[in-house]
Amino acid sequence: MTKANFYRTLQAEIDRIDNAKTAKRHERIIEGFRKEEGRAPKGIVQGKSYMIFNSNDYLGLRHHPKVKAGEQEASEKYGAGPGAVRFISGTLKVHVDLEKEIARFHDAEAAMVFSSSFAANMAVIHCFIKGQSRDSVVENNTLVVSDALNHRSIIDGIRVAGLPKENKAIFKHLDYDDLKRVLEEHKGKFKRVLVITDGVFSMLGEYADLAEMKKVCDSYDDAYEEGVITIVDDAHGIAAMGDRGRGCQDVTGVLPDLLVATMGKGIGSDGGYVTGRQVMIDYLRESAATYIYSNSIAPGTAGAALVSFRMLQEEEGKALLAKLKDNITYFRKKAKDAGFRFAVDSIHGIQPVLIGDPVKTNELTRALFDDGIIATQISYPVVPKGKDEIRIQISAAHTQKDLDECVEKMTAAGKKVGLLS
Repeated sequence: MTKANFYRTLQAEIDRIDNAKTAKRHERIIEGFRKEEGRAPKGIVQGKSYMIFNSNDYLGLRHHPKVKAGEQEASEKYGAGPGAVRFISGTLKVHVDLEKEIARFHDAEAAMVFSSSFAANMAVIHCFIKGQSRDSVVENNTLVVSDALNHRSIIDGIRVAGLPKENKAIFKHLDYDDLKRVLEEHKGKFKRVLVITDGVFSMLGEYADLAEMKKVCDSYDDAYEEGVITIVDDAHGIAAMGDRGRGCQDVTGVLPDLLVATMGKGIGSDGGYVTGRQVMIDYLRESAATYIYSNSIAPGTAGAALVSFRMLQEEEGKALLAKLKDNITYFRKKAKDAGFRFAVDSIHGIQPVLIGDPVKTNELTRALFDDGIIATQISYPVVPKGKDEIRIQISAAHTQKDLDECVEKMTAAGKKVGLLS
């Protein structure tokens, strides 16, 4: 009966999560999408249509006919799945074409595709902490320095590397003077440093100043035998920010030593990727367990992403990026005029509407859902106490009519819960 005790232990933890009202397993089931003339596609939940303001599909590419045609074409040519891992069954040309297109898109030497950006972060961090053959033990010669608000995939990537506490440091969120302090304090103690940050931070739509970060890191490169290596996870930046859709690379003018990103958000497909110098990508292909021993993305998924990357380098993609930018400006003005405040002045599709109270935030989110809008409540501990927000995510697919209706319903809901007079 020992397993019964284990099951009770699990149930107790589930009960604790439920009582804390932080459960994540009760997802809304979207049964499909409904298209209306002059409107963004609406999600169908239990037969009712909902406006989607919680999606990472910043350009609306997952519903784009060219992207869907690219998926179908690749599936017809290569099959529904990859068959096996790439070093066993051989790699499919669509994966190679996609990697070349990603490198071209970023003006980088090389790129490689992973099953997800989470898997990519785990691999990149572990491999370059280790910096040796994959069979060797971790040596204590690497310092890892992480932004205080980095994504869970970065945190877990550092954890699984098994570094001692003294090999890990955190700098204050977006504070590059504090990063400089950390690098100064550790001079002479380590061979190399990995400085890791998100590009766009998903809770507020803030972004890292890669130019300032690079300036600090370059100033300490000679202080470490193997230098200071910059790694940026710009999952929310790609196909969402910048005139060319390259996220923080466009906005700051800097491509880090290694850029990790996803194709499951703005690109409208799925999977993750890493881009950088050829020698670093070659090393990852020989060392990254989540690449070597894991299937790649499906051929259709790769075909869809390939179309999206090519589109971003053409006039149609540039027009979508401009439309997203216009939509963000329009929404912010309408929401401010209605009496709402924003947690930060985000130029990204993530627009954090500041509420400041968890109860009212929950009530407002529920009222919006009842009125046909899906948005996300963000409360403590994800954000500090008193910084509770509703995260509205804007897409190029939204029309002015969509944005007008969203603000109108936010205003009505705000009055209903006593947030607005």
